[in-house]
Amino acid sequence: MKKLRIFTIILTTLFIFAACSNSRIVPKSLFGNTITEFSGTNEEGKAISEKDLKGKVWLVDFIFTNCKTVCPPMTYNMSQVADELKKEGVSPKDYGIISFSVDPKKDTPEKLKKYINQYNPPKGVWTAVTDYDEKFIRQFAEENFKTIVVPPTADNDQATHGTSFYLVDQNGVIMKDYAGKDTGDKKFPKAEIVEDVKTMIKEGPYKK
Repeated sequence: MKKLRIFTIILTTLFIFAACSNSRIVPKSLFGNTITEFSGTNEEGKAISEKDLKGKVWLVDFIFTNCKTVCPPMTYNMSQVADELKKEGVSPKDYGIISFSVDPKKDTPEKLKKYINQYNPPKGVWTAVTDYDEKFIRQFAEENFKTIVVPPTADNDQATHGTSFYLVDQNGVIMKDYAGKDTGDKKFPKAEIVEDVKTMIKEGPYKK
């Protein structure tokens, strides 16, 4: 009887710890801010702003179509996340992916659409944004996502930008960042991103 009681206590303790490990996602220390206003044009040629992000969980990154280095592996990795979420039955009604161009002078909506479609994303999931000036995207990236953007110059057609992915909740609050590609000791955390998107959808937007 005593052994049974001890066994019951152990099981209860394990259950409590398991419950604790599934706690609500909270913002990383750098984040917790709400995305500021933006206005642009998406890959379909339609106007888009921060208001269009409300109600879904979003994964955000910064890319450009003429990128010769980091963007192809980043975009491939993002497509793998989208494929896995589709495989696990996550609806495009609940989450989306948004890529901001860091070369808005050259990245037309048509170019962005062609670029994203190379990776065969699930229908209705991925959007890309352009049609703002270079000063805006530099400031927008720095203020909201704590990352750098240096657009191309006359002498260099390659922009400089961060390679992180960002998780944004249903109210536009930036929650956390992830390595968008393998870099040194940092490996692309596909499984973590997939689980966080599913958790955020299940739990709803962050509550302070």
